[in-house]
Amino acid sequence: MGHRRAGPRAGWTVGSASVPVMNRAADRLELVADPVRRTGRTLLSAGVEQSYVDVEDPRHLHFEYVRRIASAVELAAPAGAPLSVLHLGGGALTLPRWLAATRPGSPQRVVERDPAVVELVARELPPLPPEVRVEVADARDALTATPAGQYDLVIADIYRAARMPGHVRTVEFAAEVARTLRPDGSYLVNVTDLPPLVGTRVQVATLRAVFADVCVLGDRRMLRGRRYGNLVLAATSRPGGLPVGRLAVAALRDPVPGGLLHAAALDTFVAGAHPVTDADDPRRR
Repeated sequence: MGHRRAGPRAGWTVGSASVPVMNRAADRLELVADPVRRTGRTLLSAGVEQSYVDVEDPRHLHFEYVRRIASAVELAAPAGAPLSVLHLGGGALTLPRWLAATRPGSPQRVVERDPAVVELVARELPPLPPEVRVEVADARDALTATPAGQYDLVIADIYRAARMPGHVRTVEFAAEVARTLRPDGSYLVNVTDLPPLVGTRVQVATLRAVFADVCVLGDRRMLRGRRYGNLVLAATSRPGGLPVGRLAVAALRDPVPGGLLHAAALDTFVAGAHPVTDADDPRRR
């Protein structure tokens, strides 16, 4: 993340089975060693899991929703081909590390609003390759200042206290994302929700107000509204631009078999939901 070349990693031994918990009490951040996978580290914020990184194997993706995002990235271009990517929300930089390992030379920009996260991750986790640039900024401010047509992918995983901030889930925000994408580019969004998935339905309606093709990926129990968890939304401006067939196959092959909603099935899922605009956020009036 921004200012990632931090000082020495005092008290940290990469690969050690006895790594202590790293605690930032002032901002309630913790970097915790996985008791099962000795090289695994979990970033917690206020006790909530934010990211998981394997310090020796960046290709290992622990969280289900991260694997769903990765499956969409894998289908965005031929294997190994570099992609220009904007990550809105950084955490422990799981996806930037994975993408750098699977698509070397990919220029990546990461925007993270919390400088304490940036400092902790830079100090305690392995350094990033030079093509990954991290900055401390608000996601919407950074997006607004970005020239048009810069990216193949924009990946959003933006949360504060387990909630997606209002200013990054509106039609206007989605339009800014679309502006920064190349013509065949895609927008991938992590959505945390609980039954009856009202937030997800509204976010799908919002993306459909801007993008020509949208789908939802997730655990089939989540899609049926039976549990709390994460869903991934994929969107592109080109009609029929999403590889929905291959995405569905990838979802089924995941260790947590998933499903995909698109076209008529997505119409049914989103029925009655309406897009959110900046005018609906009282903080922006």
